Parts: sequence; C-alpha cells; structure tokens
Amino acid sequence: MTTGPRRSQRRTEALSRERIVEASVELLDATGESGLTFRALAQRLTTGPGALYHHVAHKDELLGAAVDAVVTAAVTVDPPGAAPLKGSPQDAVRAVATGLFDATEAHPWLAPQLAARLARGHGGTAAPRIFESLGRQVRAMGAPRESWFTVTSALMHYILGAAGQNAANAANARTLGPDASRARFLDAASTAWEGLDPDDYPFTRAVADQMRGHDDREQFLAGVDLVLAGIAASRPAAG
Repeated sequence: MTTGPRRSQRRTEALSRERIVEASVELLDATGESGLTFRALAQRLTTGPGALYHHVAHKDELLGAAVDAVVTAAVTVDPPGAAPLKGSPQDAVRAVATGLFDATEAHPWLAPQLAARLARGHGGTAAPRIFESLGRQVRAMGAPRESWFTVTSALMHYILGAAGQNAANAANARTLGPDASRARFLDAASTAWEGLDPDDYPFTRAVADQMRGHDDREQFLAGVDLVLAGIAASRPAAG
C-alpha cells in the first residue's frame, strides 16, 4: 500500500513551480488577467488552492513569474547546449525583437503587464533579461562604451513600445466584434485620416493609404533597422 508521505512527495514533484507558471500562462491566454485566480488555477491543475501557495505566495508573484517565463522564452535566441547563433549582432537583435513582437501577439496580457511592472520599478527578471540580451549585441556592434546604456535603452524602449502598441491595436480590433478583421480595422483608420482637414494634416492625409496596406511585422522590423543604423553610425571611425 502506498504511504501518505510518498503520495505527498509525488504530488509536490508533479505540482512544481514551473508547471504552475505554465498553467498560469495558459489560463491568462484563455481568460485574461481577471480570469487568473488561485481557484481557477487549482481547477486547471486538479489540485487544491492550498497546494499552490506552497510554491507561489500571491497573485502578483504569479503574474510576475508568468511574465518572466514568456519573456525568457522570447529573448533566448541562443539556448544553452545549442549551437551558437550564426549571423551578425544585428541578426541577434532582430531575433530578440521578433521574439518579443511575437510574444505580445500570442499573449495579449503580456504587453500591459510588462509595461505596468516596468512603470512601478518591479519588472522582475524580465526587464534585465531583455536589456542584457540587447546590450550584449550593442557591445558587439562596437558602440562606444559610454553610450551603451543610452543606446540599449533606446533600442529596448522602441521594441517594447512598438510591440506593445501593436498588441493594443489588435486588442482594439477585437472589440469591434467577431466579424471584424485587421483589414477592416485599418481601412476604417485610414478613411478617418483621409477625412482630416487638408490644411492642418497634409502629411497624415498623404500617407493614409500606406497605413491601409502596411504589414505590422515589416513596419516593426524597419524601425529596428533604423535604430541599428544609428548604432552603426555612432561607432568611432577606424583610423
């Protein structure tokens, strides 16, 4: 007959912090932040809420762990034990940027959560991990040492800001109803721009049609390339 302690040990091993965080991400994707409760999580893991508190103290810690887990997966372009990533530092920056862009699209809760945590100075390991992933490449590109913090910060702010704005646009489009599409959303926004006063908004009206047909990912990566070009221009001239 199986003893109580052995059953308890197996449950503790099965109900690891990693599995709890994984289930939390799944629940956040399905129901949003409001749907992430210890009761709902316990039901998803077929356990009692008390068992969860053995690994996670409260909901904020749970949300932070979910953010950290998703960000870690997004920026890990050269996993431990894998062959070194081939390509230039610029390629590595694009890989990190694309990983974060895709993560904010796949997890609608991520961008607002990350922004809120950064705003109150409580980003967990997510912010330092993103900063480190980008900063190593900034250094490898030969940017002057005295500019590392500013340059890496600017790159990080662009990536998170643009990816977050894309996620917000997608969320706004979803509020238009189940029949709404990205094309209809962009067409409505472009039409609104075309209707602006031509004397006050000549440029905005001129590019309104470009917004109607643009690709979000291409636009995002074009911005990354503009920042990378600025970094390259900041390198000391060889002499």
